Amino acid sequence: MKKFSDIKAMAEQRKGGKKTLKQLLPAVLSTNELIKIGDDRYLAMMCKAINQAGFNWTIIEHKWPQFEEAFFQFDVDRLAFMPLEHWEAYTKDTRVVRNWIKIKAVMHNTQMIQQLANEHGSFAKFIANWPVSDQIGLMAYLKQNGSRLGGKTCQWFLRYIGKDCFAITNDVVLAIQNAGYDIRDNPTSKRDMIKVQEAFNTWHDECGLPYTHISKIVSYSVGRNYDNEKILNNIEKFS
Repeated sequence: MKKFSDIKAMAEQRKGGKKTLKQLLPAVLSTNELIKIGDDRYLAMMCKAINQAGFNWTIIEHKWPQFEEAFFQFDVDRLAFMPLEHWEAYTKDTRVVRNWIKIKAVMHNTQMIQQLANEHGSFAKFIANWPVSDQIGLMAYLKQNGSRLGGKTCQWFLRYIGKDCFAITNDVVLAIQNAGYDIRDNPTSKRDMIKVQEAFNTWHDECGLPYTHISKIVSYSVGRNYDNEKILNNIEKFS
């Protein structure tokens, strides 16, 4: 299998050197930093990731202050005790995307967060303490127990909240394949997901870098070489 050091060298060459590559890596929060985040922010980032899926991201960003207002700053306890008719009323509320499926997802995820907070002390602790070496296990749990949190939506949620994680983009898939791992172009099966996790665990053992940084570096090593300024703007926008 291709060593991570070789992949990193390719990324450095494409992005203009070690110093420039380092500047293109987003911040990653520690376990303690994740625990300090309120559960309202976790629910908010779930809602944002769900609403951006299949929709214009710029529109959601522009409307986001209205989302915050409509959902009471994502106060989990307040939302958890709201009657169904109040949730249904959001389908006529112009402050949010009036899609009942996505509104209902916020309702269900509120209940999940409250339940896990009662079990673990906070939902933040549940997320923060889940081992990075088993990200696919966390993704499977959130997909099964949450709503609309499958696939890339879950990955963006984890990235938004600052959890150390990889994102399975097309470039990341290509880099994993180039490294010698036999996975499909659209790795969604349990077999493929295990191999993706294996690749990142192996690279992390080799270099000791956060999984988020490994994910970014391998994506920079292949595919279209996007402008560095554009990448920096996106990091600032979504951090």
